[in-house]
Amino acid sequence: MANMTLAIPENLHRKMKQHSEIRWSEVVRMEIQKKVEDLELMERLTNKSKLSAKEALKISESIDEGVARKLGLK
Repeated sequence: MANMTLAIPENLHRKMKQHSEIRWSEVVRMEIQKKVEDLELMERLTNKSKLSAKEALKISESIDEGVARKLGLK
């Protein structure tokens, strides 16, 4: 398995340390996997579309934001 190093703000790191029971690397790994799957789905959907990948991504982000607002996450 490949390793990745990332930088996070110190205040976020302090908050993460308050929840040492959580395997943060697993959280990040799952989120990256989800993003890759979303991108692959977008590519499959846009292969036959006349929209550019950039336009489709913008629509996808707009939908994500709308769902997040509806669920009270934003």
